[in-house]
Amino acid sequence: MPNTPPLASPAPLAIPSPSPASGHAEGVSNDEFRAAMSRLASGVVLVTAQEPPLDPDDPGAPLGEDVGMTATAFMSVSLDPPLVLVSLREGSRMDDLLAEQPVWAVSVLSESQRHVAGRFAMKGRVSDRLLFADLDCARGAVSGAPLVGGALATLECRTERRVPAGDHTLVIGRVLTASAPSADGGPLTYFRGRYRQLG
Repeated sequence: MPNTPPLASPAPLAIPSPSPASGHAEGVSNDEFRAAMSRLASGVVLVTAQEPPLDPDDPGAPLGEDVGMTATAFMSVSLDPPLVLVSLREGSRMDDLLAEQPVWAVSVLSESQRHVAGRFAMKGRVSDRLLFADLDCARGAVSGAPLVGGALATLECRTERRVPAGDHTLVIGRVLTASAPSADGGPLTYFRGRYRQLG
């Protein structure tokens, strides 16, 4: 039997070394990732929920505060059943609230509601009670959460699943009610770090 040379070992795959500023094994830095994703235009919504009563066993106990949060990571997931998804920063007030409050609402903001988006996106903001004080809202029939007047569409949802995803929580909700009360104007969009209008 002739001597055959041993098979050569395959060359190891080249894995990019992490960028010093990123700390990510994949090598993309936070700034690079943020800059790339800022080129993806997205709609802007206000996610709202009402805190549970301070004493759930007492029907006369006062309700908790309304809470609102501007979100751009919101999407439709399924038609049958009707499901949507919103991404919440882990440990944020809304993330903590929706961990205990199963029903919540979404208002799809119009191009004339930039001030609403900015108000609920502020860091170090004032209390939610003051943020809602002069805002035109109606109570959702199912969720009890505020629905913004003049929004292009409103939805009320019940959480079906919470999925941890890095520094965020993906909340998948079944849509319980959906309405498109306003046909005026276009959507408010978010692109390259700014709120914008179509056209």
